[in-house]
Amino acid sequence: MSYKIFPLCENAVTIDFGNEISVELNEKVIRLADFIKKNPFRGFVELVPAYSSLTVFYDLIEVRKTHGEFSDSFSFVKKFIENALINSGNIKKSKPRLIEIPVNYSKKFAIDLEFVACNANLSEKEVVKIHTAQTYRVFMIGFLPAFAYLGEVDERIAAPRKLTPRLKIEKGSVGIAGKQTGIYPLESPGGWQIIGKTDLEMFQPEKKEISLLKTGDSVKFYDVNSK
Repeated sequence: MSYKIFPLCENAVTIDFGNEISVELNEKVIRLADFIKKNPFRGFVELVPAYSSLTVFYDLIEVRKTHGEFSDSFSFVKKFIENALINSGNIKKSKPRLIEIPVNYSKKFAIDLEFVACNANLSEKEVVKIHTAQTYRVFMIGFLPAFAYLGEVDERIAAPRKLTPRLKIEKGSVGIAGKQTGIYPLESPGGWQIIGKTDLEMFQPEKKEISLLKTGDSVKFYDVNSK
């Protein structure tokens, strides 16, 4: 197994499996994160999974106090991660949840659909058909609370980010950036190409799981105007 472990800062360690969008690498990240959650060390704080890396945050003083046999906190956490990697391979792969998301692709909300269609040399209806035909994987949560990075978009409708980001994107906007698609859980600035909007609440701060979607989930979009 190829990986790099390095300190991100004085109280965080990152393990990087490779710089690419890959289901296989993302599965390694999820399994390792699951193992650490179930078997935390004293001083563990939180995990931040990404496409192909996992960052482990910890209490520097608590780790140093508890594991004084190591020269520094990083050495202990690095060793812990290496051992966790060996054991995380035994974790049974869970069946991903399938979340269906209603999207309104009408012109009022799909403010960049025309651009995406022209960029792909397709009609707007064809772009919507292709976008809704795919089942997407949640590779990571980031940028905003509950913002899920979904992939991969069919290469026919992959589109570049906007050269100048908008100052305000409406909550629920569905966008494309490169071969990624995603949903803005809150109103915010953003540079993704907006092709629709959902009324489904992505960010649920009143619940234990504040994000409707979680890493490893499967997502299917459907056009509300076609049903």
